[in-house]
Amino acid sequence: MSLAILSQKITKNFPLVVVTAAILSIIKPSLFIWFSGKLITVGLGFIMLSMGLTLKINDFFQVFKTPKWVLLGLILQFTIMPLIGWFLAKLFNLPTFFAVGLILVSCCPGGTASNVIAFLARANLALSVCMTTFSTLAAIFFTPILTSFYSGSFLEVSAWGLFYSTVQVVLLPIILGLILSKYFPKRTSNISLFTPGLAVVLIALIVASIIGQGKEIILSSGFKLLLCLLILHLLGFVIGYFASYFLFKNKSVSRTISIEVGMQNSGLGVVLAQQNFTNPMTAIPAAISSLIHSIYGSVYAYIINRK
Repeated sequence: MSLAILSQKITKNFPLVVVTAAILSIIKPSLFIWFSGKLITVGLGFIMLSMGLTLKINDFFQVFKTPKWVLLGLILQFTIMPLIGWFLAKLFNLPTFFAVGLILVSCCPGGTASNVIAFLARANLALSVCMTTFSTLAAIFFTPILTSFYSGSFLEVSAWGLFYSTVQVVLLPIILGLILSKYFPKRTSNISLFTPGLAVVLIALIVASIIGQGKEIILSSGFKLLLCLLILHLLGFVIGYFASYFLFKNKSVSRTISIEVGMQNSGLGVVLAQQNFTNPMTAIPAAISSLIHSIYGSVYAYIINRK
């Protein structure tokens, strides 16, 4: 089996890969907790780089073709989701480290996993990639500002620290990917055949590592957090779909916006939490978030395909 085919199989089954890794991490944390510290930062940097490798400058012009679609997705991503995250943290009276972690992940942009689900759910893949790209770039400013604003009632947060971390692990790798894609198109085209599968493996390692490290507190007091994340992502999918369908009456576009709003870049949430907060438990909501939206996304794609 070639690397390209293996990558395709891993990518299509990414929810299963992530769920399996998470379960194994709960059973035997030592299998994954070695993947920690700088390895997580480097892993996310590679995921962002692989995203950059698949992009072309022309992809950015998609926003000029369908500005209303992209703009609505961005508005919902950075207004509704952070507000829901903050409200749920207050409603369920989460411990400070869980509350801040929940708010952080709700302020994150869409991730590459949403592009996979958009493909499987027969949504508008070009729009999905465009929305992920623009929300990721917008996150350089919005994620630090919104996290700092909504977390203020729980903990003082440095917006500048979050901004610096986001530039490091998001902007620079994507720019590097774009440059490599432009000047070395043949080589990057060959590399891009297997980078999506490797990105899925890295996401699974990041999620499993954080869950393994926080196993005890997740099992003892993670029920409210789990419930909050289930509600957060479910509302993201539902609001994203019905708000866009009400405005555009286009099912394919509505599915795409629903997926983009309901699925966050949880890997980014993990890295930002680790780099900017002293309590390692702050990263747990982002790790569990990846697990939940992966399951939601795969179920969503399954329902669409059944129809």
